[in-house]
Amino acid sequence: MAGPADNLRDAVERTVDATIRGAEERLTKGRRSMTDAIEGRRPATHEDIKELQKELRAIGRRLDKIEESLPKKRGGGSSKRGSKS
Repeated sequence: MAGPADNLRDAVERTVDATIRGAEERLTKGRRSMTDAIEGRRPATHEDIKELQKELRAIGRRLDKIEESLPKKRGGGSSKRGSKS
């Protein structure tokens, strides 16, 4: 039969366990938030910039094809991207 000391010990152990679990959860959430913040604020690497340039070139080629398939405008005005007047 459990006495008052045993009951008190069990209550303290449950409280400590609950406190530890809560602290671990907060720590995990804090680490996740910090990681997200750091990743969102890191400067672009050379590789990041190269990838963006590659994507922009591909978009430019697609836009050129679309513009070529459009009916030609009358009046001799140039609608080509990048042309200077």
